[in-house]
Amino acid sequence: MHPDLFSIGPITIHTYGVMVAIGFLLGVALALRQAKKEGIPPERISDLSFYLLLAAIIGSRIFYILLNPEPYIKNPVAILKIWEGGLVFYGGLIFAVITGVIYIKRHNLSLWQIADIFAPSIAIGHAIGRLGCFFAGCCYGRPAEVPWAVTFTDPHSLAPLGIALHPTQLYEAVGEFINFLILLFLRKRQTFRGEVFWSYVVLYSILRFFVEFFRGDSARGMLTQELSVAQAISVVMFFIAIGFMTFLRRKRL
Repeated sequence: MHPDLFSIGPITIHTYGVMVAIGFLLGVALALRQAKKEGIPPERISDLSFYLLLAAIIGSRIFYILLNPEPYIKNPVAILKIWEGGLVFYGGLIFAVITGVIYIKRHNLSLWQIADIFAPSIAIGHAIGRLGCFFAGCCYGRPAEVPWAVTFTDPHSLAPLGIALHPTQLYEAVGEFINFLILLFLRKRQTFRGEVFWSYVVLYSILRFFVEFFRGDSARGMLTQELSVAQAISVVMFFIAIGFMTFLRRKRL
């Protein structure tokens, strides 16, 4: 589509990076707004957001490299080129969760309260980030004959050129936006701490599992010819989320 937004001399501003930044800032703003309503010091949310961002970038990059080590063995400097794509959402989520738990415990905050505050932010931030994937051409879909198929023509695109493909980036972006709205609705009616966060994990696991059927990039890793690594993780995360929701609901009762 349009991977490079504009250039100033030797410096190129990539659309992917801009969209990720917009998604992050919007997510932080929403988390700060909710935290203020719940009486949580805003500086705690700001600091935590910064650490979560670093953890998410590092985790998502590490997972991607583990699934696709060969290019980075030959050219280690390419590890730093995250603006070219190559991030695995589940890797970022796992690293961010670990980082968040450590920070929250260290500052004596409520784990599930903070998790619930951030859940809608993760969904909307991810939705906007997937738009960045669409512009960059990464995370592309399989060849398709559907009327809404897209054909990438920009030579800087990461997707195969001149082939009609499923716009899987848009599938996921739309799905995450719907998840965001569901979480906002649920937040007003939640009955126990952690419900919003684990509901997000359930919703995203289902979304990602089905979107993977239309993905065409092998870089995400495949366990079998039909089952991707992301689908396997989705199944595991789905049952973990159901287990936590059942436990927290019973604990409340």
